[in-house]
Amino acid sequence: MNSVKIPRQRAIIDRRKTAEAINALVAEKGDAARNEIVSLLKDVLRNGRAEIAKRLAENPSAGHECVAAQALLIDQMLRLVHDHVIEHVYPAGNRSSAERIAILAVGGYGRAEMAPHSDVDIAFITPMKRAAWCEQVIEAMLYFLWDLGLKVGQSSRTVDETIRMAKEDLTIRTALLESRFIWGDRALYAETGRRFWAEVAKGSERQFLTQKLEERDARHKRMGDSRYVVEPNIKEGKGGLRDLQTLYWIGKYVHRVRSAAELVDVGLLTKAEYSSFRRAEGFLLAVRSHMHMITGRAEDRLTFDLQREVAARMNFADRPGKSAVERFMQFYFIQARRVGSLTGVFLAHLDDEFAKKRARKGFFAGWNQKARTLKGYRVFGGRIAAPSDDWFKKYPVRLIEVFQLAEANSLEIHPDTMRQADRDSTLIKANIREDKCANALFVELLAGRNDPETVLRWMNEAGVFGRFVPDFGKVNAQMQFDMYHHYTVDEHTIRAIGLLSRIEKGELSADHPRSTRLIHRVNSRRAIYVAVLLHDIAKGRGGDHSVLGAEVAEELCPRFGLSENETELVAWLVRYHLLMSATAFKRDLTDPKTIENFVGEVQSLERLRNLMILTAVDIRAVGPGTWNSWKGQLLGDLYDAAQERLRLGHMKHGRQQRIAAKQEAVVALLGDKAHLKEDVGSLLDDSYWIAEHEDMITSNLIQYEIARKNEEQLSIHCEFDATRGATLVSVIAADHPGLFFRIAGGIALAGANIIDARIHTTRTGYAVDNFLVQDPHGQPFAEGRQLERLKRSIRDALANRVDLVPKLAARPLPITRSSAFRIAPRVTFDNNASGRFTVIEVNARDRPALLNRLARALFESKLVIQSAHVTAYGERAADTFYVTDLLGAKITADDRLKEISDRLLHAASDARQKQLEEA
Repeated sequence: MNSVKIPRQRAIIDRRKTAEAINALVAEKGDAARNEIVSLLKDVLRNGRAEIAKRLAENPSAGHECVAAQALLIDQMLRLVHDHVIEHVYPAGNRSSAERIAILAVGGYGRAEMAPHSDVDIAFITPMKRAAWCEQVIEAMLYFLWDLGLKVGQSSRTVDETIRMAKEDLTIRTALLESRFIWGDRALYAETGRRFWAEVAKGSERQFLTQKLEERDARHKRMGDSRYVVEPNIKEGKGGLRDLQTLYWIGKYVHRVRSAAELVDVGLLTKAEYSSFRRAEGFLLAVRSHMHMITGRAEDRLTFDLQREVAARMNFADRPGKSAVERFMQFYFIQARRVGSLTGVFLAHLDDEFAKKRARKGFFAGWNQKARTLKGYRVFGGRIAAPSDDWFKKYPVRLIEVFQLAEANSLEIHPDTMRQADRDSTLIKANIREDKCANALFVELLAGRNDPETVLRWMNEAGVFGRFVPDFGKVNAQMQFDMYHHYTVDEHTIRAIGLLSRIEKGELSADHPRSTRLIHRVNSRRAIYVAVLLHDIAKGRGGDHSVLGAEVAEELCPRFGLSENETELVAWLVRYHLLMSATAFKRDLTDPKTIENFVGEVQSLERLRNLMILTAVDIRAVGPGTWNSWKGQLLGDLYDAAQERLRLGHMKHGRQQRIAAKQEAVVALLGDKAHLKEDVGSLLDDSYWIAEHEDMITSNLIQYEIARKNEEQLSIHCEFDATRGATLVSVIAADHPGLFFRIAGGIALAGANIIDARIHTTRTGYAVDNFLVQDPHGQPFAEGRQLERLKRSIRDALANRVDLVPKLAARPLPITRSSAFRIAPRVTFDNNASGRFTVIEVNARDRPALLNRLARALFESKLVIQSAHVTAYGERAADTFYVTDLLGAKITADDRLKEISDRLLHAASDARQKQLEEA
């Protein structure tokens, strides 16, 4: 886009010296010199690339210089090949007017922006229907380029064909728009350019803008539609290089600018914004160049493994509470956000330009709709605008007010006013942060009734949010280096606020029926909105973000104007915002001690209501697919049990009453098979009746009776369970040691993940084991083929028809990139979480059949597993087991606990995985 001075160009490639070497080879060997010429050019290309790589290593942020040097290298290679072909391979004495060729660089190469492994996009232009000589030259050149190992994207057209196709095809029009003359017939290039502007571009500016924006929106949608995804595509993603290029294309097409710098001259960007443009572009180009050099290919997705390497190459270092890779990615997201705000301002200006043109030409020429005023602001065409350039300087509280008014009145903020807010955000000092009016306006915006999410995002992109709430500024653009969180902390938080608003409006009642009811029963709307804002505010500080966040809440809430009770509630919610999900997903909810411990922390119905809502929006805002009906059911079960305990001060029914009530419900569900409650149900002890839901018990009793009738030693039942969003697998078999880990292995071999498991034994020695399983993407197995595969795989595993260990080790993980993360496995024991069992929790990097390996380690430790609860957080797995020793007692002896811990750590370790793979 802009010419970049490249020092010591001949150190990259010396065209004159290389041309002389080619001529000498031709003089010596004639036509037989081709292989030596290719070899010579390969050396020149390799040396040039090595020099560019060396310069980037010395100055790792020099993105513009690197891509310009790469383009220079390819320019000179093309010139050398062209001259050799027309002088030595197909020399023409007196060429006719048809025997002319112009070579144009197009695409990124046309802008002189070439990453090390980018395609070489070129266009050969000829004056008319191609003469034989032109075809021979083009073909010979292409063969040379291919032999050099270059990936060439090429077209060969006459001037007429080029113009005709540019009119019809947006891609060709864009390529031609940024074409650059490389070599050959300059007059032909000039004629193509003149005709392009006169015949293609003129009068089609609005159409080009519309098509380019549609193209951009479709691209964003494909790439996740957020500039804050944690593995961004730096070329095609939102806030990436393509967005900057789109600005340049539109500016060039509409205003005929020759470089991005000229966007300032035509008033589309200010000088400061253009400097921002160049900084963001330079950084992104440098990152892309490093990625190409690391991978040795055209790689544009900044994956977790690449993030570490690029951060190291660009000299980012660890800081307390924040690793080098997190600091690098935070800087990346700041640039991506800058690209977003530049795009908004730029496009709004163009929109205004076109609107003025339409007004001058149309029916309403000379007529202007009168702007209304709102608290001193101008409101026109659905936008709110500051009335003067010094509006915010006079009274900086207006920097908060303008966003609050926009949200309350469903208005957009005029781009000029956004620009002013960005520029004047530095006026927000301590006195403005402590201003009662400013804080009241902020809380009103945060808990707005229309669309607080969108307006808070504008506020964030203008830099006002982070200055008014400096603690939020610290998590601005901060990524969480894991595969669970899809967004940066600030984007996750703003999305969570948007979800809370949608729940309050009833828009998510299908997925969140309980939260939709509860939000209208909380004592303070603003307290729950503030709690959502602050729940992750202390991430990246090097300690427990829940504890540190509660301290932040205690300072900020009084500033926001919250009462003492509201402050206490918000601080508690921030401190314990992970409690409900950890209890629901990692603990046995049928164990009374689980509910007792949870209620002991929660202590009031008001806290419980707020915590339920906060938990739901926090999980859902993590990213697409993170919330599912199984999580919803677990949280709902925990809420209902805790609410009953809090309302009554105890569990409504004692153990025997609960069993009797459940048996009554099962009898009703069994209908004409009610006799099974006695015939089969009497074989199962009280713990079974407490642990399982009525529908599961009904299914188990019917399955047991059928198996007994058919004299089956093994019965496997699989069915899709829509309520739980999972597949139920019930296995009835003669109980024996190791049954659980074999079933777990069979399920893993079928490509399924166990998310919950309960293990029971009848008085007659039969195991009744219930599993809930999903596929690696959190979806149930629902098709007949899938269910059949599950059954067959479990049957084979139990009959020893497959050698489980090597088969499971060879199974690829659904998340292959998890190896980019270093997670030391951790084992914890809790003898207070349950009245009857020792609770063991294992945290480790997810890997093939981890549950099977852990269950085998527990079997080898002579433990009996009562239930297993499996939770995955991206690359990290948390597996919880309720166990006893062979006599049914808890494990308390230190040496015994250490022995079990060592076995589990070995089973979960990377070293163990390598051993299995090698075996």
